[in-house]
Amino acid sequence: GPAAWPDRAPVPGDEVDADQASTQGPEPSTLPPGYPARWEADVVLADGGTVRIRPIKPTDTGRHRAFIARLSPEARYYRFFSPRTELTEKEVQHFCNVDYADRMALVAMLGDDIIAISRYDRLHDGDRPSDEAEVAFVIADEHQGRGLGTLLLEYLAEAAREHGIRRFTAQTLPDNRRMLRVFHDAGYRVVEGFDEGVIEVAFDISPTDDARARMERREHEAELHSIERILHPRSVAVIGASEEQGSIGHHLFLNLLRGGFDGPVYPVNPNRPHVASVPTYATITDIPGEVDLAVLVVPPEVCVEVVDQCAEKQVKGLVVITAGFSEVGGRGAALERELLVAARRGGMRMVGPNCLGVVNTACGLDATFAPSPPDPGRVAFLSQSGALGIALVEWTNRLGIGVSSFVSIGNKADVSGNDLLQYWEDDDGTDVILMYLESFGNPRKFSRIARRVSQRKPIVAVKSGRTQAGSRAALSHTAAAASPDTAVSALFHQCGVIRVDTLEELFDLAQVLGREPLPAGNRVAIVSNSGGPAILAADACEAVGLEVVALDAATSATARDLLGPNAAVGNPIDMIAS
Repeated sequence: GPAAWPDRAPVPGDEVDADQASTQGPEPSTLPPGYPARWEADVVLADGGTVRIRPIKPTDTGRHRAFIARLSPEARYYRFFSPRTELTEKEVQHFCNVDYADRMALVAMLGDDIIAISRYDRLHDGDRPSDEAEVAFVIADEHQGRGLGTLLLEYLAEAAREHGIRRFTAQTLPDNRRMLRVFHDAGYRVVEGFDEGVIEVAFDISPTDDARARMERREHEAELHSIERILHPRSVAVIGASEEQGSIGHHLFLNLLRGGFDGPVYPVNPNRPHVASVPTYATITDIPGEVDLAVLVVPPEVCVEVVDQCAEKQVKGLVVITAGFSEVGGRGAALERELLVAARRGGMRMVGPNCLGVVNTACGLDATFAPSPPDPGRVAFLSQSGALGIALVEWTNRLGIGVSSFVSIGNKADVSGNDLLQYWEDDDGTDVILMYLESFGNPRKFSRIARRVSQRKPIVAVKSGRTQAGSRAALSHTAAAASPDTAVSALFHQCGVIRVDTLEELFDLAQVLGREPLPAGNRVAIVSNSGGPAILAADACEAVGLEVVALDAATSATARDLLGPNAAVGNPIDMIAS
């Protein structure tokens, strides 16, 4: 979508961040004339769920009519200032046929249903079009309070500015406080007036620093909550849980049982009556209780059907372990796009496919097939490689580095490192963030988020694919798109990410950052029992901007008393060999 603000938060296509581009939109041949497909976007709401925003189309008349019919009498009264129960055919046609310039309408879709509509109509000064437009919103009762109004206003204002509109006006009833709050919460300078029982609202939609900050905060909280749905579930279903010893479905299900997860774990397998002595269900829709997280360990060709069942069950998050998608190219890439569309159509975020799984030691969640669980701790870890993830989890245990949460993102068709940074930024249980990356889905967004997060919590990253051969290997491994290595280094340097070349360096830094307090400044004292290494240490410190300070007289005198007459008590302090 058009980036009206440099380095700003949401623009269409920038909301749900991943390597996989959204493909839910229709073929160009089916679009109405002038239809601005660039405004189609999958977005994350305040509660972490997802919806699709797109411009309205003439073919939406049936959906529009059904949407209005589902509204409560109060919602219809607030929108039309009358208790009417339905619109005339002429009105429906008017609302669904716009020119996408002077008249624009955006709909929020969940599945095949409209759940919210926003629109503007340009006002005219006599025969001349003005730079003002009247704006209106209506949101389904059951979806109010999810941040849809604020988000739709952001997108509508962006579209309006593109066509020279600079000011929005609206009329609302005095007791419609929710809609008035939407206008104020967006960060615009709202002017209110009262005339004949109606509140008249007007505000300039030019970008302000306050509006930008609120947009970024809204984006942050939405993506944080979408990851919370995955890492803090109250119940988990393993679709493809198995009794077969050594199988992924068997080992993953046992890990969930052994990890101490405080909630029900449901095995789904139509061919077995039980798994690990737990009765199974033929499909996820047969489970009587609610399911927050579904872990898929099923053949790739049935994954889309299973995700549709998860949507029917109103599952909140998905982890797709299954491989055989974009990393194999061809049909696999097409199947991954179908999988992504199905997940977003159902309002769910998805980790994977082609991944190891997720761990959250805070709640005993071990939804991986790793041989051993990580020890609890305060280091968060992201890996784009499942096999490396297994090795790295074992390495953390061997080195005594405890893990707060671990996410293997695999092909990262949906959930990406950007989403996880948003979550870990506010996670009280995480002090250090480690990342193994093979690609970036949205480098600009990564830079904006990482720059903010790294000021509070250190981020250490290994970025593979530094060479041409490595880039080819990454493409066949997780369908990762190559990024020029010099650009990656510049990006990390710009946003404060510590880049290392090897996994050994990654864990060296993890041990230092996870166990040592952050120095208050750049002043260094060097103590050694040999002069040569102390000189080398002093040179190394100066080379990276650390200051090897001169010690004051009192400190030097104390050192002399401790070390004897032959020691050098400047800085470096040479204790001598004895």
